[in-house]
Order: sequence, then structure tokens, then C-alpha cells
Amino acid sequence: MTSVSAKELLSRAVGSLAPDPCANPLVPLVESGEAGRETLAALVLEQRWVIPADRAAFQHLADRSAEASEAAFFTSLAAGEDLASRHLAALADACGITEERSGTYTPLPGCQAYPAYVAWLALNASPADVVVALTANFSAWGGYCARIATGLRTRYGFTDEACAFFDFFAEPAPRLEAQATAAVQAAVDTGRLDLGLSHTYGRLLQAYEAMFWHALTATP
Repeated sequence: MTSVSAKELLSRAVGSLAPDPCANPLVPLVESGEAGRETLAALVLEQRWVIPADRAAFQHLADRSAEASEAAFFTSLAAGEDLASRHLAALADACGITEERSGTYTPLPGCQAYPAYVAWLALNASPADVVVALTANFSAWGGYCARIATGLRTRYGFTDEACAFFDFFAEPAPRLEAQATAAVQAAVDTGRLDLGLSHTYGRLLQAYEAMFWHALTATP
């Protein structure tokens, strides 16, 4: 393992854990303008549950990290969730979501399986292995967000402010990539990386994310 760089290990993980092109049925509907407004609203309402859960999980992983590079990666993720939460408010307004509706919304189990598993990872998995799994998962998530942002602008007339949530996740994140590479390299150097487990975690993350999109597509 030491003969392979951390950058190459992450690149291989992204490639091998890439989801099936048909794993996300909602993105094409947004791109074509066929996704209903209620479905878009449900996406926002589900994210209002996902974001604080993921933030807490990332912070716990930072606290459990054995190396400063690992802690920096997860701390950055937690900070990113704070920013995403602020962007989500404009998207909620564009979807006509009131505070009353948000407060009474019952989340979908299929959508909340993903953050539940991230919380499981935060409690049970080695942070170094989670770095690999999350890096692979975020690669697909970023691509989805870029396509959704384009669809919202061209098909639904959403403003830049309303699309900022998706733009944020779609943007390249060189600093985060560098932190992930440093964390994985430190884990390789100290013999703490279990590639088999990290890929298992990654496959499960992709499966739970697919459940998220399928659950939303099933909404009216």
C-alpha cells in the first residue's frame, strides 16, 4: 500500500465507487423541468433534517480523529454544513416553504437513511476510512448539485441566490481535497487505513444516497 500515493488511492476510490448513471432518477427530471414543485420543496425540507445531522456527525469524527489532518478535514466539512444551511433559506423561500410547514414536516425514512448511516460511521468507523468513503460519495453529490442548479435556473427560473445551495456543493473544493489527501497519507504512513472497510462504507453511502433520490421521486 505504501507504494501507492494517497492521491491515487482516493482517485481509485472515486472511480470504483461511482454510482450507476441510473441511480438518481430525480436529477434528469429537474433538468427537463418535469419535477413537481412539491418534489423540490420536499428536497429542501429533507435537507433541513440532513444538514444538522451531518454537521454533528462530522464534528464527532473530528473529535475522534487520531491525526490533525483528519480533524481538519472533518472540521471543514462541519463548517461547510453551516454555510449550506444559510444558503438553504433562500432555496426554501423560492419553493414557497413557510416556517410553519417546515416545523410540521415529517421526513421520509428513505431520505433520512443517509444521515443515519453517516451518524453510524461517526460512532463506529475509523475516521481515516471515513475520509475515503466520503470523498468518493461527495464526487457524485457535487455532480448532481451542478446539474440541479442548471435545471432550476433554466426550467424553473430560480435566481442565483435560490441556487446558491447547489452551487456551493458543485464548486471545486481544492482545499478540502488537499485535506483529504493529507489525512489519507497520514493513515497510510501509520498503517491505519483499511481499504476494504473504506470501500464498504463508500458503497453503503452510495446506496443510501440512491434511496434519498428515489424517495423524493416517489413524492407527488
